[in-house]
Amino acid sequence: MAEVQFLNIGYGSHVAINKIVAIVHPDSNPIRRLIKQARESGMLVDATYGRRTRAVIIMDGGIVVLSAVLPETLVSRGEWDEEDEDEEED
Repeated sequence: MAEVQFLNIGYGSHVAINKIVAIVHPDSNPIRRLIKQARESGMLVDATYGRRTRAVIIMDGGIVVLSAVLPETLVSRGEWDEEDEDEEED
């Protein structure tokens, strides 16, 4: 059984790395519509703790997670996990 790895999305919140489909900026109209639809359907998780939304994490199953951490920062936090996996395979 594979070990589940988590990505710190800020303020003590984490998401499963293997369930992430995309990490995007919240500034475009299509992403704003996606957030609105997720909120209306109960599929939105707001992990910003009242701060400005800086990243939108789209998960398997249509769940949308809002984070106050920049997408670039989230990606850099997850990159070490990929490097560790590559080293284990060698």
